[in-house]
Amino acid sequence: MIRFRIRELIAQKAFDRNARVTMEEIAEKTGIHRATLSKIASSRGTNTTTDNLDRLCAYFECTWADLAVYVPDSKVKPADGALDSEAEPK
Repeated sequence: MIRFRIRELIAQKAFDRNARVTMEEIAEKTGIHRATLSKIASSRGTNTTTDNLDRLCAYFECTWADLAVYVPDSKVKPADGALDSEAEPK
């Protein structure tokens, strides 16, 4: 699974600027809808376009490798309410 590091990058940018960074600001500067940014930042297994990744890299002044990390499926805990693939069916 690919995990986007948007929240970490927001925290770093806020620390560097000594000012709050909001999703609204990022949406305005990148042209990416705020709802899309929230999905990228919060949802597991979110799929986005390379255009969005390009815009985020430009905004955060980072590479795509700074923006996302690979997490093997075996290390991903199931979301609440989801069935574990190794669990016994009820």
